[in-house]
Amino acid sequence: MTRRDIDIARWRLAHQQLLTPILTQPGEVVRRLGAVQAQDYAGAKWAVGMRARGAVDAVVEQALSDGSIVRTHVLRPTWHFVTPADIRWMLALTAPRVKAAMAHYDRQLGLDAAVFRRSHAALTRALRDGRQLTRAELAHVLRRGRVDVTGSQRLGHVLMRAELEGLVCSGARRGKQATYALLEERVPPAAPLDRDAALLELTGRYFATRGPATAQDFAWWSGLTLADVRRGVEIAGRRLEREVIGDETYWLARSARSPRKRSRTAHLLPNYDEYFIGFKNRSAIGKRLNSTDIVMGRDALTPHVIVVDGQLVGGWKRTLTKTAVVVELRVRADLRASEKQAVVVAAQAFGDFLELPVELRRAPS
Repeated sequence: MTRRDIDIARWRLAHQQLLTPILTQPGEVVRRLGAVQAQDYAGAKWAVGMRARGAVDAVVEQALSDGSIVRTHVLRPTWHFVTPADIRWMLALTAPRVKAAMAHYDRQLGLDAAVFRRSHAALTRALRDGRQLTRAELAHVLRRGRVDVTGSQRLGHVLMRAELEGLVCSGARRGKQATYALLEERVPPAAPLDRDAALLELTGRYFATRGPATAQDFAWWSGLTLADVRRGVEIAGRRLEREVIGDETYWLARSARSPRKRSRTAHLLPNYDEYFIGFKNRSAIGKRLNSTDIVMGRDALTPHVIVVDGQLVGGWKRTLTKTAVVVELRVRADLRASEKQAVVVAAQAFGDFLELPVELRRAPS
C-alpha cells in the first residue's frame, strides 16, 4: 500500500504513550519502549514519567533505586534505562557492536585485554556482597588494582567495558551521585535468548513504539547492522505492516491503530527523548519550522524541545530554585491561543512531575 497523507509524527506520539498514557509503572514504560536513552539522568526520568500516568519524580527515582529499572551502556555507546528482564539479552545482542565502535578509542587510551582483565577483577572484588560504589570510589579501587585511570575518559571507558560485558550496572543513587553494582547481584537470573529470538524481541518493541519508522531508523537506534535489521523484520513477518509513504518504506506493528483526533496537545520533551532520538531521520517533526536545525542544531541531540501536535515549535530550559522550577520557553513558531495554552499545560505537567510550582518565563527574542 502506498500512502502520502499519514501523519507520521502523530502516529509516533500515540505509539510512545504521549497522547493517552495507559501505563502506570515506570518499569512498564521502559519495558514497552525497550530502552530509554539516559545520559541526562534528570531528563531521562522525565521522559519515563510523562509516559506513566500519574508518575512523579520520586516514583521514577524509587524504581531506579530498587532496581526495577537499571542504567547501563547498551544499544549505542551511551547510557540507557532498561529493565532487569531485558538487560542480559539486550547486551548479548548489541554490546559486540558497541565494543567494536569503541575499539579505536580504547587503543588510543592504551586500554587492551590485559588492562580490562585487571579492571574487571578489581571491580568484582570491590563490589561483591552487595556493595555499591560511586565513580570516584571505583577510581580509587582501580588504582589500587594497578589500573591507570588518569583522566575521566580512561575511567569512563573502563567502566563502560565492565557494563558492556555484563559485569556491572547501576546501583541506587547516593544523594546526587550514581553508584555501580555487580549485575549478577543486582539483576535476577534470566534464561538467555538465542540471537533470532533477541532480534525478534527488539524489532517488535521498536516498531510497536516508534512506527512508522524505516529500517535505517531502527539500525540507528539499535546500533545493529542493516542486515540484522532486515533479519529482524523477516522474523517478525506478519506482526509488522509495511507502508510506503512518499518515497520511503516504513514499518509499524500490525496491531497499531490510527490515533484518534483530539484537542490540541503540547509536550515539553527532554533532551535525548525517544520521540526524536529514536530515529535517524527526524524530519517528520520539522514540518512546521521547515527544518529541525533552528531548534536542534545539526546533530539533533542536545536540546529540550517543545512540540505541539507532534511538531517542533521551540525549545525550553529548566532551572530549579529552592521553591519552584523555572521553565524558560523559546518558541520559534507563531502559536494560536489554543496552542499557547497547551504549552502552559505541558509546563505545568512538568512541575507536577517534580512536585514543584512552575515559574514560566519567555526567553528574550
